[in-house]
Amino acid sequence: MADNHPTVLVIEDEVQIRRFLRATLTANGYQLLEATTAQEGLVQAATRQPEIVILDLGLPDLDGLEVTRRLREWTTVPIIVLSARGQESDKVTALDAGADDYLTKPFSVSELLARLRVALRHAARTSQEPGEPMFTVGELRVDLGRRQVSIADQQVHLTPIEYKLLSTLVRYAGRVVTHRQLLQEVWGPGHTDASHYLRVYMGQLRHKLEADPARPRYLVTEPGVGYRLKTD
Repeated sequence: MADNHPTVLVIEDEVQIRRFLRATLTANGYQLLEATTAQEGLVQAATRQPEIVILDLGLPDLDGLEVTRRLREWTTVPIIVLSARGQESDKVTALDAGADDYLTKPFSVSELLARLRVALRHAARTSQEPGEPMFTVGELRVDLGRRQVSIADQQVHLTPIEYKLLSTLVRYAGRVVTHRQLLQEVWGPGHTDASHYLRVYMGQLRHKLEADPARPRYLVTEPGVGYRLKTD
């Protein structure tokens, strides 16, 4: 596999969506594998080892959530879920099951390609540079080795909880992180329903890091789902 030609496995039973994805992905330099059922997709994932999976939730033989759970038993390959289910609860369930991101049908070409790039960058960073100490986007700089945060070269003091929340978002930079996942990683498994903690501390982080906290540049809300630290 050439670096510039990642292999994408599309697990999707809708002919029109598959045709659209085939045209879009091949035109943008991706190699394509296709599966129309969950079982076929699981076999292809195991035998062909794609760099990323695009997965429909509404498959004829097995729910896409179960496919996600089965993949996560043995692989960390990025999974982007496609769904006609617009409810926030479906998105949260997919992300908590192990998906990296989601797109609600219909979606634009530019959004799909952007999500693919983010997922692939994150996977590469995780596998190649697990100890990467520095994260930079715009004027925000997070030195994970020294536990220091700065905006426009001015150091910002964060409380331990604020720093833990930010560093967790840095670890998943560019990807949506659910409320439940953030609460579990920052406060522990006994606090997964304490969503008010997140609202308070995210508000504090934004006031310290954002030029306009009401219109955040870095710490973006995914309504009803969680938060995303933007990378571009």
